[in-house]
Amino acid sequence: MAPAPDPDRRIASLDVVPADTTYLVTLRNGDDDPREAVLVRTDDGVSGWLNYCRHLLDVRLDKGSGAPMRDGELVCANHGAYFEADTGYCTFGPCEGATLESVDVSVVDGDVYLTDDDYAFVETGPIDDGNDGPSPTSNVEF
Repeated sequence: MAPAPDPDRRIASLDVVPADTTYLVTLRNGDDDPREAVLVRTDDGVSGWLNYCRHLLDVRLDKGSGAPMRDGELVCANHGAYFEADTGYCTFGPCEGATLESVDVSVVDGDVYLTDDDYAFVETGPIDDGNDGPSPTSNVEF
């Protein structure tokens, strides 16, 4: 019998990972800065990918509201690149032939767990950079 998954590595319930878009999470690689990743539904469960297009690595696939999915492929809204949800392989666009950087996840008893030893789960959603924009009391002078 397989050991029980580590509850600290639980990301979310499988029910919250949508079938038609992505689910955004924040991870940390050792002591490095946080990195964003997306969870994507596949025929076999869920795949995890770092949230950066292979065309320009500073461009996010999911900007916080879910990346588009079409016919089982993740779409970069900036470049129009298509990536297979289960392999991360780019089938169309400026980075055709490249592959998204994977993050190992697994589904156990209806929950998604981070199984990639290179990363630690931080939180659901985008990286919290502390910049929420101007405060409601800020003054603008013209």
